[in-house]
Amino acid sequence: MELFKQFDATELIKRALAEDVGQGDITTAATVAPGAMGRARITVKESRMILAGGVMIEPVMRQAGAEPRIVKLAAEGAQLKAGDVLAEIDGQLAGLLIGERTALNFVQLLSGIATTTRAFVDAVAGTHAKIIDTRKTHPGLRVVEKYAVRVGGGHNHRLGLDGGVLIKENHIAAAGSVTKAIEGARKIAPHTLKIEIECEMLAQVEEALKARADALLLDNMTLDNVRKARALAGPEIQLEVSGGVTLETVRAIAEAGADLISVGALTHSARFLDISMRIDAV
Repeated sequence: MELFKQFDATELIKRALAEDVGQGDITTAATVAPGAMGRARITVKESRMILAGGVMIEPVMRQAGAEPRIVKLAAEGAQLKAGDVLAEIDGQLAGLLIGERTALNFVQLLSGIATTTRAFVDAVAGTHAKIIDTRKTHPGLRVVEKYAVRVGGGHNHRLGLDGGVLIKENHIAAAGSVTKAIEGARKIAPHTLKIEIECEMLAQVEEALKARADALLLDNMTLDNVRKARALAGPEIQLEVSGGVTLETVRAIAEAGADLISVGALTHSARFLDISMRIDAV
């Protein structure tokens, strides 16, 4: 997963541990003998779970002082079920306890995103549509959340505002029209970047096509209008569909002609999945 490999999670983990540990783990200091060793076992409690974030466990435990040794770790993207052992880690008992909640939080969140994404990907299987994420991510967690989308089989939209031109309704209002917005973008955008524009009605689709937009974002359009937009655009223009997409509606959207279906819920509404850690002294 190239997106994650290029990301240094050291500072993210440092901040996450700092907000949990504060000045020190008083309970662990009171109950764990210095130098005591332990083994942590993380177990799945969900009927279905696509693992993402297992790669965070070792660096979290290392920063927590566990001096961890990974005995077992399921592969990223593995499909797990209740009772499966996700990971086993040997290390300093105090460090394992200190890092427990932070490590589990990362795995629960990212696995929730990956599992939700996989459900959407499965729902459009056999069509040519791709499921993509949005910028509706938790502040400071965008890279790891978009990584989890990839683990779940989805694709990434732009990482940030510098990743592409996406003209939305407020940009159109500021520019004065669809045509003026596209013309303004074409003046400053490198030729390597596509110019995509949001359309809420078919009249905007027609105007955007005349202004030579490279891609159209169809926002909250009916299935009938998605089909009409597909016919107007032809096969060359990329169509992205967004707005209120659910597992119940996503396949119909794909079959109506969408190339890309953006789903904010992949990241902003994914449920923390249920896993537990049990630690034994050794």
